[in-house]
Amino acid sequence: MQAQDGERLARFLAHAGIASRRHAEELIAAGRVQVNGATVTTQGTRIDPAHDVVNVDGKPVSTAARQVYVLLHKPVGYVTTARDPQGRPTVLDLLSAELRHLRVYPVGRLDIDTSGLLLLTNDGDFALRLSHPRYAMEKHYHVLVQGCPDETTLAALRSGVTFTEDDGRSHTSAPAQARLLRRAGANCWLELTIHEGRKRQVRRMLAAVGHRVLQLVRVGIGPITLGDVPMGKWRYLTNEELGVLMNVD
Repeated sequence: MQAQDGERLARFLAHAGIASRRHAEELIAAGRVQVNGATVTTQGTRIDPAHDVVNVDGKPVSTAARQVYVLLHKPVGYVTTARDPQGRPTVLDLLSAELRHLRVYPVGRLDIDTSGLLLLTNDGDFALRLSHPRYAMEKHYHVLVQGCPDETTLAALRSGVTFTEDDGRSHTSAPAQARLLRRAGANCWLELTIHEGRKRQVRRMLAAVGHRVLQLVRVGIGPITLGDVPMGKWRYLTNEELGVLMNVD
């Protein structure tokens, strides 16, 4: 290891596809990373990738893995994490053994009771960029709600509504796009586009205007759409899609 030269350990782990840089820092803090046999818990530690041997949970880290970018149609009932301490099925269970071997992980989250478009990668810089508020892209949802919102309610969603978060604080949503798609008996499907990504935001926004969410599907992120990918299946992002995501200002 080098004190001042070389590459930061968290960045090295991100480039190797182990985790996003933020999660890599958590791995280091938890004592799960070893460099040349010694456990490292100090953030900012630098290594020489050409000479130092890095292990995570006792397994060697290789930088030779190819970087992959995947679009998954997540079903309801799967948690958006690499491992679940409660033993519930995770989105990685839907991927091929090859992709799991390449250590892909989700970019962002979808609730267990939400389906739709989810991106996964083993490129730490890509994941960090897409997760950074500066590069936040619109997220597009189709939502089946109880009842049918009138125009006044849709206008409130467009302007911003106030809801309570887990910590008890109130948050007023940023302006959104909202429109009625179609009726489904006594209920209605809406199309909702938001810029933020707060926990259970769509459900809380609609609850705030008196309409419980019955079904929630994310159909797009920025210009990337779910398209005709069957539920539970995945595909690689195209070069054109990847280029658009990489060049968002």
